[in-house]
Amino acid sequence: MAYLNNIKMFVRVYELGSMSAAARDQRTSPAVASSRIAELEKHLGVRLFNRTTRALNPTENGRLFYTGARQIIESIDEAEAQVMDASKTPRGTVFVAAPLGVGRRIIAPHIPAFRAEYPQINVRLRVSDRVIDVTGEGLDVAFHLGPLADSDLKVRAIAECPRVLCASPAYIARRGMPETGNDLVTDKHDCLNLRFPGAREFRWPLVTPEGPQRFEITGPMESDDGDVLTDWALSGHGIVFKPTFEVAEHLASGALVPVATQTPPAPTQLACLYPTRRFKDAKVRLFVDFMVSRCREALAEKMAQLPR
Repeated sequence: MAYLNNIKMFVRVYELGSMSAAARDQRTSPAVASSRIAELEKHLGVRLFNRTTRALNPTENGRLFYTGARQIIESIDEAEAQVMDASKTPRGTVFVAAPLGVGRRIIAPHIPAFRAEYPQINVRLRVSDRVIDVTGEGLDVAFHLGPLADSDLKVRAIAECPRVLCASPAYIARRGMPETGNDLVTDKHDCLNLRFPGAREFRWPLVTPEGPQRFEITGPMESDDGDVLTDWALSGHGIVFKPTFEVAEHLASGALVPVATQTPPAPTQLACLYPTRRFKDAKVRLFVDFMVSRCREALAEKMAQLPR
């Protein structure tokens, strides 16, 4: 078991690129993580990582060992899943990632209900608007909002999500009401943009009479947290581009109002992604089925708040 724990620690250090991050992931200390890697290196007689004060990089031997080590962990996971599936007592931990808005408003509120129904399944939820590497980060499930890049991941569509351009009444009174996307690319308006490491797109996709177009907007304030952008918009600092469910309550109250309505944003897709092999695991299947159903209900409730 000690050797297996050392292999598990190596895999997480390799995938997360950090001894401390892997230690947190495995719920132990950096000192224990370092000790396990050292024991594994001693057993193998090779160095698995090159360590400096600023970086931790796998050696060539480390890269070779990772492939086999990952297969060992996956084989054990699959064997455990088969036993649990046969015994009808799924247990273990599901590792989940979601964008901030989706995670906070749609996923997190329903995890306690999932745990109440399946008390032997633990859930580790990571919320972030950055780009997620599902396979590289060892995730079981990732919720994704937006266009999907080609990958080997399986996709479970959840719902089409309308989006909206909106600003506060105070901002509109001060700067005027933009009618179309062309108004947004002038100096007359400040757009609040979501930017984060790995982001691939900094233009807003809008539906015009001529068809879909992307508008390259600018503004004095940006953040990698979508909720920060909403707060800025509520405070009258600019125009924000949001999934409608994230700002439904503010639209219903009048704290935010739609703008540039002649060229509205194109809707986007909320989906659930997972590696094919993960879906063989009963606990992952149960979590995905549960959350897909709850997500659809939650989105419908959010949209029902909007004025007719």
